Amino acid sequence: MDTSPAHRPDSAALAATVASLQPRARTELAELVAFRSVADEAQFPKSECEAAAEWVAGALRGEGFQDVAVLDTPDGTQSVYGYLPGPAGAPTVLLYAHYDVQPPLDEDAWLSPPFELTERDGRWYGRGAADCKGGFIMHLSALRALKAHGEVPVGVKVIVEGSEEQGTGGLQRYAEAHPELLAADAIVIGDAGNFRLGLPTVTATLRGMMLMRVEVNTLEGNLHSGMFGGAAPDALAALIRALDSLRAPDGTTVIDGLEPHGTWDGLQYPEDDFRSDAKVLDGVGLIGSGTVADRLWARPAVTVLGIDCPPVVGATPSVHASAAALISLRVPPGVNAGETTKLLAAHLEKAVPWNARVTTEVVGQGEAFNADTTSPAYVSMADAMRVAHPGEEMQTAGMGGSIPLCNTLAALYPDTEILLIGLSEPQAQIHAVNESVSPEELERMTLTEALFLLNYAESKR
Repeated sequence: MDTSPAHRPDSAALAATVASLQPRARTELAELVAFRSVADEAQFPKSECEAAAEWVAGALRGEGFQDVAVLDTPDGTQSVYGYLPGPAGAPTVLLYAHYDVQPPLDEDAWLSPPFELTERDGRWYGRGAADCKGGFIMHLSALRALKAHGEVPVGVKVIVEGSEEQGTGGLQRYAEAHPELLAADAIVIGDAGNFRLGLPTVTATLRGMMLMRVEVNTLEGNLHSGMFGGAAPDALAALIRALDSLRAPDGTTVIDGLEPHGTWDGLQYPEDDFRSDAKVLDGVGLIGSGTVADRLWARPAVTVLGIDCPPVVGATPSVHASAAALISLRVPPGVNAGETTKLLAAHLEKAVPWNARVTTEVVGQGEAFNADTTSPAYVSMADAMRVAHPGEEMQTAGMGGSIPLCNTLAALYPDTEILLIGLSEPQAQIHAVNESVSPEELERMTLTEALFLLNYAESKR
C-alpha cells in the first residue's frame, strides 16, 4: 500500500490510527520525562542528558531510521540525528525537537514529582511534557500513523537538540560546520504551540535572546555595616541601581540605543486572557505600554533572572564587596542580537554608580526569526490544521520566546520553508512549576503533522 493520491489514507482513518497510538505515546513520554536532562552539570549529572540522548537514538532506530548518531556538539552536549528515506523523488522534511529541559525550580511547589509523568485533571504533568519532549513524541507518533497506512510520503530527517534551554549554541555551531546534515525542503520545528488550547496556530516570529552576567565590585572584602555603612560603597546597592535603570517607571524596557516602541499587526492577545494565562495577582498591573501583543512579540524585554547575594536567612550586617546578576534580554525580529549585546553592556557600565568596577559576560545569544508565511508549505499546514481542528482555521502568532537554531537554519538554507508548531499552549505552563501537556492537544497536533506530510508530498509532485 502506498500514499500516492489514489491511495492516500482517509483522514478519519488516519485520525483513528493517531488516537490508537495515544497509550504508547503516554508510555514513551513518561520514559523520556523521567530523565533529569537539564543541560547544566552544576545542577544535574551530565549522565542524565546522555541517557536521554541514547533513549531518543534508540527510538529512532526502532522506527527504521538510518544513520542514527549521537552528535557531540561544541558546547559539550549531545544532539541526536536520524534519517528515514522516502519514496523516489519525494521532498525531504526535517523535524526538530529538544530533549533537554529547564530545571524544575522549586520541586516542593510541584503537585507531583517533576520527573514523573502524572495524569491529573485531564492533563499529563512533568518537566518537558510540552517543552519539548512531547514535541519529539508528536513527531514519532505522526510517522507511526503514516506507516500504519503505507509508507511515509517524504524523506524525513530528525534532529533532537540537547542544549536548547541553555542557549549555549552547540547545535548551531555543529550545523554551521556540517551544513549538509540538516538540509531539507521544509523544516518543522516542534517547539512552539497553539495560541490557545485547540486553536491551530503557527508561530511566525521568534524574539532573539541574549544572556549576560554582570558583576559589580567595590571593596576588597565585606565590611561591618555599623562601622562602615554610609560611606563604604555597597556593591549590591550599586547593582540594584544599575538593574533598575533598565526599566522606565511603567516597566517598559529602556536600554540606551534600543528602540522600545515596536508594534504587532497580527493576532492580538486580549489583556484579560493574558492576565489569566500569566496568573497575574488581582490588582497587580501589567508592565509596559501598547497592546499585549506589542509587548510580547514586537518589543525588547529585559528580565533579571537571578542575583548573587546572601539570602535573608543567615544574612549578616555587612556592606557587600561584590554582587552579580544574570540578565535575559529578548529582542524582536529586525534587531541584531549581537549589536544589542554591546548596547546592554554599555548601558550597564554607564548606569553603575560610584565609579564601581563592573564586568559583563555574554553567556548565551541567538538571533530573532521571522517566517515567510506565504510559502507553499504554509498552505499544506493550513489544510492539515483545518482537518485536525474541525471548525477552526490556522492562525499566525508571534512567540516571545527564542529558538536560536531557527535563524541558523534560515541562514544555512535560505530556500527552505520553516514552520513552527508544537504543544506549548498557555495552560502548559512551560518553564514554570507544574508544566503539563494536554493529551487532546498532542493527539490533534500529531494528526496535524501527519496530514501536513501527506499534503506537502502531494504539493511537490
